[in-house]
Amino acid sequence: MSGHPVASLKDLIRKFQNGGLSDDEFVASFETALAQDPTTPSQAARVVIEENTRFPFPPAVYAEVMRRIERRGATQYEGTTEATRLAGTETGSMYVATPEPGTLPQSAHTKGVGDTLNGRFVLEECLGVGGMGTVYKALDLRKLEASDRKPYIAIKVLNLQFSGHPKSLMALQREARKAQTLAHRNIVTVYDFDRDGPVVFLTMEYLSGSSLNHVLKAPGFAGMPMARAMSIINGMGNALAYAHERGFVHCDFKPANVFLTDNGEVKVIDFGIARGFLPPADESDRTVFDPGSLGGMTPAYASPEMFDHCEPDPRDDIFALACVSYELLTGKHPYQRLSANQARDAALKPAQLPQLSRTQWKTLREALSLDRETRTPTVARFLQGMSAVPAAPTRRPDPRMAGGVLAVLAGVAALGYYAWHSQRQAEAPAADSRAEAPATPAAPAPAPPARAELSMAEVGKLLAAVPCSLLTATQQGQTLHVRGFLAESVGAARLREQLNGLPGAKALKSMALDTQPLAADKCDVATMIAPYWSGNRQGGTASSLRLRGQGTQLTEGSPMVLDLRTPAQDSYVYVDYFAADGKVAHMVPSTHIPANQAPSGYSATIGDSGDWVVSAPFGTELVVLLTTPAPLFVGRRAEVESRQDYLRALEKPLAQMARTYGRDHISADLVQISTRAR
Repeated sequence: MSGHPVASLKDLIRKFQNGGLSDDEFVASFETALAQDPTTPSQAARVVIEENTRFPFPPAVYAEVMRRIERRGATQYEGTTEATRLAGTETGSMYVATPEPGTLPQSAHTKGVGDTLNGRFVLEECLGVGGMGTVYKALDLRKLEASDRKPYIAIKVLNLQFSGHPKSLMALQREARKAQTLAHRNIVTVYDFDRDGPVVFLTMEYLSGSSLNHVLKAPGFAGMPMARAMSIINGMGNALAYAHERGFVHCDFKPANVFLTDNGEVKVIDFGIARGFLPPADESDRTVFDPGSLGGMTPAYASPEMFDHCEPDPRDDIFALACVSYELLTGKHPYQRLSANQARDAALKPAQLPQLSRTQWKTLREALSLDRETRTPTVARFLQGMSAVPAAPTRRPDPRMAGGVLAVLAGVAALGYYAWHSQRQAEAPAADSRAEAPATPAAPAPAPPARAELSMAEVGKLLAAVPCSLLTATQQGQTLHVRGFLAESVGAARLREQLNGLPGAKALKSMALDTQPLAADKCDVATMIAPYWSGNRQGGTASSLRLRGQGTQLTEGSPMVLDLRTPAQDSYVYVDYFAADGKVAHMVPSTHIPANQAPSGYSATIGDSGDWVVSAPFGTELVVLLTTPAPLFVGRRAEVESRQDYLRALEKPLAQMARTYGRDHISADLVQISTRAR
């Protein structure tokens, strides 16, 4: 670094505070600055303390840089030290000095790569440094033992300096509780929190991919096309909207807290300092502890109201979301990476983006407002405005095109005449040599009686009237195919007899029935899903559920693995197991799969980790998939309940949803299985 050493440190710190560096990048750069500059430890400490007072650092980062300043003092005045590598990061290696005896007090040993937590989680790779600690990729030995195909999880280990805070365990417990409440496909799934001696940690789903921050900071990045950016903006917005609906504001939304997975998913991470803006439903949920007191904010993405210490509000997150969206589209920060209060004092205004329509630019500009009162009030309105497509300009018809259309129509007319004429010619006597001689035309032969054709509408009416059944039919040539679930009381022979009684059925060459018998005790389930059964759907409105493997007969101890696909619209997914004993086990959402919101046309597998294994009682059982445009229930239901209670609970919300959104926006499918003892 060049220039005055104190000024250089300040520049580095302010670049970090404005969001120009991630936590781990800043720590690595700070280490380099200390090594290259002739700054005394006391001068460096004074700079850090002053800047931390001005804009608070994340506690873990502040503790780390102060520790490195202390270590530098030890190396200057107490002799040399030996550097011991702890873990590698994307921007360099993190080191901690081992001082000579008597120079600095020995700190407790933290956990790092190669260590094991609670004899179960092996820390294999450092993924980065966050506001409260370090995140590792970890191997779950219990999952490995169970031959789980995905044995890896992510673990956030609190820094020892943060662990020493009297409220740290409470902070982590609250983060875990919040994150478990925020079970959404665009929010990282948090499993639990625990401790191993003095080490406190949080377990989360492991994500493979990269931070959005790395995308924006890539050399030469100058923005991405609107269509591609909107998929990311929608993912980020959906996560924030979901949190806002449940009374939480993220409070530190920025590119470093957005993760893009290898399979194209958008995940918002680190709700560690998220604060509530709605009053708790129960006074017992109140707490004197505010996680924000242990957190911080990133000035480049913090709203002006956050600098003024106003109460948290969803519009704080909307301001940050708009800043990130602007960067996605242009590669530049809307306010030149200045903090919002600095931009307000300088009366800065973001440059208009020519690639946006008038509605889109108005939406983005309002979300970037430096005044909360004029800022976009909800994420839903922001996403709606950003998704607006400009109307296509009205064009006068091209005469050449009109002529082309007329020519095509003329050709079709000629083709129609030719077909009719050819048919008449074929019916006339061939090579009639007497055609030139005058003759009295013969009387036309009587036309054969018209042959009745089978009406598929009538077939559909008949199948819909069969009680306790889910049936659909298609006709291919002269073969009628019927498939689905047929009441045992009716039987295939009786159904065939009824179909043969329809007008036109005798014209068929064959009738193929591919049906499964449905017992009388399953009628209530069949009746409930009949209006939404995907077997009656065509196109993208249908969902599907399939049992993996050969056949539907499952033996005790064998896993049940299901493949599902959602309709061509965002939906909420419910998968329920109707057991032989009259109970219903909820598979999705559940403790195994807490998030149940899925994008359009989403494919997923349930049970491939061995979560669902066949056990008593045995018999004929159903697994039902239900997809809806909105949540069916306010909260998650008990893992197991009676079938009668569950069907009663479904009746009203399903009917209301059908009236509000239309029946086509609800879809259902089912799998019938037979289970037996080993």
